[in-house]
Order: sequence, then C-alpha cells, then structure tokens
Amino acid sequence: KRLEKLTNNLLDVTRIENSNNSLELNKEQFAIDSVIRDCMIDISQHIGKKNIRFSYVPADDNQQVIIKADKTRIAQVLMNLLENSINYSQEGIISVTSTVDPDANSITVSVKDTGSGINPDIIPRLFSKFVTASEKGTGLGLYISKKIIEAHGGKIWAENNKDGQGATFAFTLPLSS
Repeated sequence: KRLEKLTNNLLDVTRIENSNNSLELNKEQFAIDSVIRDCMIDISQHIGKKNIRFSYVPADDNQQVIIKADKTRIAQVLMNLLENSINYSQEGIISVTSTVDPDANSITVSVKDTGSGINPDIIPRLFSKFVTASEKGTGLGLYISKKIIEAHGGKIWAENNKDGQGATFAFTLPLSS
C-alpha cells in the first residue's frame, strides 16, 4: 500500500509539473458533507491501537452544502489531512469542521488534531515538495493537496493550535452557484 501510494504521489507530481503547475479536474456537483463523512469512515481503519476519535461539525445540519469540484481529488486532500492527523497524534479527538462564508461564496473545511503540532522550522516550507518531519512520509501529500485546492480556486494553510497541542489544517473551496 505504501509503495502504491508513493507511486501515485509521484505520478501526481509529474502531472502537476507537466501541465503548468495544475491538475486536470473532473468537476461535478456534490454534497461536501457526504465526502467528509466517507473519508472519516475510511480513515478510521488506519487508527490502529491509538486512542483517537473523530468528530464532525457540518456547516449546516439542515441543508447539504453543494460544491462543484473534482470529488476524487477533494477526497484525496481530506484523506491526506486526516491521515497526517492520525500519524502525528497518539490520542484525543481529530475534529473536522466545515463553515460557509456567504460573502466569499466559499466553504472552509478544517481538520484539527491534538498531536505533536508542526515543527516550526518547516512551517514556511510545509506545502513544498519533499518537506516532512516524519520518518515514514515522502513530503508529497501536502504539496499535492495544495495544488489540488489551488486548481479549484481555493486556498490551503496550516497552523499550530493556540493551546500548544496539535495543529489545524484548513482549506477553502468556492461554493456552487
């Protein structure tokens, strides 16, 4: 699985670099909430023996938030962020939140963990190729995630949590008109 993931990441990087720094997207309209929930279910199999739980607070309990995006690529970004949260956390809650900004006509999705946080030395280069503080990681996941979000007209960022425990990764995407 690790070799397959590495191969797919290298293929994505090659595609990005051979197409003027962007990715070809297959956009469709879909409810982002269902993709978030599906990713959380899928990634929960990677927790192993760690004492980690997930929480999800959707933007609107009464109404699905619809976006027009490449569903597979958005799921790829979410899986990467969730997997990183698991890798850097031993216990606690990984909380996913989505909020709608009607003025900006966008949705922000954030993944907050209670892990070790981001090494301050790599924060300025965090979304660059081959930047990692992990022995296992290749440092390609966040670079690819950034390119996917930017190809959708969104932004992605990360910061250490103000309480000193863990980090929050977030991205914005335009809402469907």
